[in-house]
Amino acid sequence: MKIRPKVIAWIAAILAVVGLAEVLVVRQIVMPSFSELERADARTAMRRIQYAFELTLDRLEVLAIDWGNWALVYRFMNDRQAAVLGADITDSNIREIDVNLVLIVDPDGRVVYARTVDLPAEKTLDLAALPALPPTFPWRADLRAGHSMKGLLRTNLGTLMLAGGPILDGDGHGPHRGSMILGRLLKSMEISRIAAQAQATLALLPAPPARRPDRLSQDAKVTHVDRDFVDIFGRPILTLRVEVPRAITAYGRNAVAYASVSLIAGAILVVVLLVWMISRVILNPLAIVTHHAVVVGEDKDLTIRLGLDRHDEIGVLAREFDRMVERVAESRTQLVDQSFESGFSELAKEMLHNLGNAITPIGVRAGGLAARLRDAPGELAVEAATELQEGVPDQQRRSDLQEFLRLACAQLAESIRSAEHDLTAITQQVSTINAMLAEHMRSARNEHVIEVVRLTELVAQATEVVPAAHRQRLAVHADESVRGAGAVRLARTIVRRVLREIIIHAADALLNAGRDHGVLHVRAEVVHEAGNSHLHICCEDDGVGIAAEKLERLFEKDHSMPTREGSHVADLHWCANAITALGGRIWALSDGPGRGASVHLVVPLTRAEAAVFAGAA
Repeated sequence: MKIRPKVIAWIAAILAVVGLAEVLVVRQIVMPSFSELERADARTAMRRIQYAFELTLDRLEVLAIDWGNWALVYRFMNDRQAAVLGADITDSNIREIDVNLVLIVDPDGRVVYARTVDLPAEKTLDLAALPALPPTFPWRADLRAGHSMKGLLRTNLGTLMLAGGPILDGDGHGPHRGSMILGRLLKSMEISRIAAQAQATLALLPAPPARRPDRLSQDAKVTHVDRDFVDIFGRPILTLRVEVPRAITAYGRNAVAYASVSLIAGAILVVVLLVWMISRVILNPLAIVTHHAVVVGEDKDLTIRLGLDRHDEIGVLAREFDRMVERVAESRTQLVDQSFESGFSELAKEMLHNLGNAITPIGVRAGGLAARLRDAPGELAVEAATELQEGVPDQQRRSDLQEFLRLACAQLAESIRSAEHDLTAITQQVSTINAMLAEHMRSARNEHVIEVVRLTELVAQATEVVPAAHRQRLAVHADESVRGAGAVRLARTIVRRVLREIIIHAADALLNAGRDHGVLHVRAEVVHEAGNSHLHICCEDDGVGIAAEKLERLFEKDHSMPTREGSHVADLHWCANAITALGGRIWALSDGPGRGASVHLVVPLTRAEAAVFAGAA
């Protein structure tokens, strides 16, 4: 098989392999990545729905707190004059805040006042007809404590969004005399409003018997995410489904198709150009040299020369071949002349025969020696060869020269072998180094982004992200121990967020203590135990303090410590989960109400080696 078909076959095989690799990459990497983007988009849409749903409940809770802080309602809880209250709480007022139920209960859960609007024809709400909240109603403890409340409740008319706020004297003061509870039926219009706020397509599904984790599914056109919501009893009450069209996959499929077509067209063009270039630069000149060699081998004409005007390897080969043919032609001419002259003298036959026998081995040896010396020239070797070619009458001298040439060639061959050995060893060593580098790149992992940070800067960063109102109320003071701890390696973003929540919590505690200004003292130390290092940070405030029975529940989910302003309390439950995920722990200490409190957190420190490894990953 000639070289040209082989080259074309190899190029076609390479093109086929590249095409197959492109198909595998598209099917195994590109298209699944589009699906993953759609799944991430669907999860994000569900998070927006969750936020919009919670925001709706928050707004209803704000309305309940606002209506509860109404002097008229406060007086009503004292004199129980329903007629006066009914004159001010009218149907138009209730419709204005878009609720279906107004319920006033005392701290013991007895229903003092109930009013409903915009219910289905000839329907009543079972909650409004109860004389008192059931003994198992989850909000009874909050009613007695005067806390605000929100959640979902299953009723005879469907799901009811429910929120309550303490009844105060109109200026936000107590003591509280019960709770104002507002309810809004979760209708399709409300679902549409929540979907519009989240900018997503939303569907309402029946609730399952037990709460399940979020479920994600995909069909050819839509990505679904289902999430179960629970009522105030913790039981599933409804399931919301987010539907996200698979537009990314559709666009990606079109883009991949166009890219594939472009790739195939480009590959064909490259192959055509490559074959043309290889033929022009290599194959065609090589074919000329091959044809000329065949002609010379057949002894048709030794006067033809290639004469290729090229400066590459093929040009060098052509010129060397022309010189070789010229030498062969000269040798042939000489042989023919010698044969012709031999016929003139029979007397010289024996002499010519002996001379031929002597010249033949010398020519062979000289030719071999010349070939070896041409690749490895040396001054001494040239002189010896010259002397041999000129003829040495002394047989011993000729033997010494030949032995010298043999030893020189052996020494040069040994040098070449030594050089090859050295190059082989170097190549093996380079391969070993490359294999080692490839192996380190394949072991990395990221987990958490580990950074080197100074604690003073970390405390300053946490203070900067605290709301302005809290910064004005609370001064954060980092003592010398924070500065002395120096630079540490930890998950900076996580610890900064935890410190921010602690500062907000301390500012709220200061407000609850009836003070406008206070100080949060921050101390720190690095503890070394059993070869491991931990950072211990203590944040101590001079706020309202924490009762002993509440210390254990401070970091529990849904636990709250409301301020007098009704501000949003810090998410200490998240802080506990975040610190635990880092392998640390968090706890609070207090000497009791009015005596301030301190929050302690311990975070494991990452060694320098581990940090470098994580960064490299």
